[in-house]
Amino acid sequence: MPLFLCLAFWPYATLATAADWVLRPGDQPFDQVDLASLAGQSFTFFDDGRAAYGDQGAYSYTYSAENGGGTAHGSYNIAQDGSVCVVFANGRQRCDLYVRNGVRVILISETGDRYPVRP
Repeated sequence: MPLFLCLAFWPYATLATAADWVLRPGDQPFDQVDLASLAGQSFTFFDDGRAAYGDQGAYSYTYSAENGGGTAHGSYNIAQDGSVCVVFANGRQRCDLYVRNGVRVILISETGDRYPVRP
């Protein structure tokens, strides 16, 4: 399933707020240290899709071969509520929340879908 993310400059009225995220017991949203260290990291999901966070807000999502392959490019920013938001070059926008639950890292979409990151 493809993942899209959105930039913080998307009007805040349309973004989920911290109170809107659907968390489960044990979910701990990334803290400021985790969020500040996103640059240079990538996360591979169980469908083999890969989100990569670059320097100066660069972002890319590479789809698995099963999901058509290809890479979507954009830029990311951190919203006030700690969500990671991306605007893609094609204009699509989305914010998601990274959490830890035990040893697992999970991306939670604005609609509540959960995408575990492979260890």
